[in-house]
Amino acid sequence: MFDIAQYFRPTIQTPHSGYHWDRSDRRFFEGWYYRVTLPAEKQTFAFMYSIEDPIGDQPYSGGAAQVLGAKDEYLCRTFPDVKNFWAQKDTLALGHWRENNLQIAPQYLTPQEFEHHNIEGYQATDTLNQGMIRDPGTGFDCRWKYEIQPIYGWGDRKKWQQSTAGWLSQMQIFEPGWQILMAHGLATGWIHWNGRLYEFNNAPAYGEKNWGGGFPKKWFWLNCNSFEQHSDLALTAGGGRRGVLCWMESVAMVGIHYQGKFYEFVPWNSQVSWDIKPWGKWHMQARNHKYEVELTGTTTLPGTPLRAPTEKGLTFCCRDTMQGELNLQLREFSGTQQKIILKAQSFLCGLEIGGGSWENSWQSG
Repeated sequence: MFDIAQYFRPTIQTPHSGYHWDRSDRRFFEGWYYRVTLPAEKQTFAFMYSIEDPIGDQPYSGGAAQVLGAKDEYLCRTFPDVKNFWAQKDTLALGHWRENNLQIAPQYLTPQEFEHHNIEGYQATDTLNQGMIRDPGTGFDCRWKYEIQPIYGWGDRKKWQQSTAGWLSQMQIFEPGWQILMAHGLATGWIHWNGRLYEFNNAPAYGEKNWGGGFPKKWFWLNCNSFEQHSDLALTAGGGRRGVLCWMESVAMVGIHYQGKFYEFVPWNSQVSWDIKPWGKWHMQARNHKYEVELTGTTTLPGTPLRAPTEKGLTFCCRDTMQGELNLQLREFSGTQQKIILKAQSFLCGLEIGGGSWENSWQSG
């Protein structure tokens, strides 16, 4: 018999890796994001999975799989039947079936079984991302299977991994929750994207998730782990307006993993500022008692509209490109002196704005 526990044993597991739904009938969503970047092809593939109101029989009950693929092209497939969704409560493992020839409850299958029995669907863990979806209207399709070797979770290597929103996130104070599951990893496998096969070995990979009964009002995001001349470097930065009990607040953070060390700039240990244009330029600065970071992301591309869970279901409410330019500089303080300890650039940065009103720039303070 296949030992599922052995397969799910994590190498690097962060808090909040498991499924959060408490089986209540309150409005609820959970979303997962997997990404792999192919530096030689100068392309990135992002896989976005979501489930809303999994209790079923609600106006917005259902799931979806979205792919932002080569050249920022886009594919989406809905999964209306929530009974065909499954997820583990204590580890990162989930899947959704749309069409197959099985007469069993939805569950993890070996990659070979999944490919043999499923016509459409996906399954994903901390070490695997696999699936196939097709747009019946256009015939556009995507199939994928790759294994993942996690390198960084969210924190220093070989230490306890951290909650992205801090220890208070364990008490469900913040809505929605946000967790970086894997800041950096290496992916090996293939993606068949509408007639073209992409094969890769040890390509930069990334994963995150969000969840809750409240929905983000406005946000921005920068993410990259494919840098020129820096193979052991990963950045995730972002900010948004989130609910905290009965009020709203605007917060932002920057996280850098580099040469085994985690540089964290969050509201409780740093001053974080931002200036985000409606589209085209993202600028952030953050400083604590020892380090300072400055980020500038830019793009001349139009970006691609993506769907995200909202109070009114899955709707187009954000815009992304996976081909942004990023300049990063990290400085260290020693007394009155400072020195640059990292200067890096990438042309394969993920850039996003979402929600809210974007007629004007969004500046901190």
